[in-house]
Amino acid sequence: MSNNAMESSVENDRILVLERVFDAPRELVFKMFSEAEHLRHWWGPKGWEIPVCTVDFRPGGVWHYCMKCADPNQGQFYGMESWGKGIYKEIVEGEKIVYTDYFSDAEGTINESMPATEVTLAFVELDGKTRLISRSEYADAEGLKSVIDMGMLQGITETWDRLEHRLQEMK
Repeated sequence: MSNNAMESSVENDRILVLERVFDAPRELVFKMFSEAEHLRHWWGPKGWEIPVCTVDFRPGGVWHYCMKCADPNQGQFYGMESWGKGIYKEIVEGEKIVYTDYFSDAEGTINESMPATEVTLAFVELDGKTRLISRSEYADAEGLKSVIDMGMLQGITETWDRLEHRLQEMK
């Protein structure tokens, strides 16, 4: 695997598995996912900002955020807001984060018409680098297909590129 290439695969038609190696220590990569101060700098695709981001990082805690397109070159998406809400289920410091990810509105009300995702992030130590393994599980194959059709893979690739950039700034 090249240093910053993301690998993706699908299991059982409803689990998207993504892997990438980041050139940063595991504790730092984990911190990027657990603190609003860091998430604000890199979460979301290229050209999108996070004007709102609150994180209550504990099992049962909520991560509520807004992604807003700030890039006029993105045409119809410019100015668009996308709200999300994660509810943490399990946290193993430095090793694992499990949360359910929902589409929501500004008040945090879950959008039941959009697919929810059970996300498991594993942080694997690799001689000073970190292999991040993301498993996103959907209720059914249609849920996974709908987010793939929305362009999620490109979005995650760009988001992880931004994470890599932020990690290099922090080192």
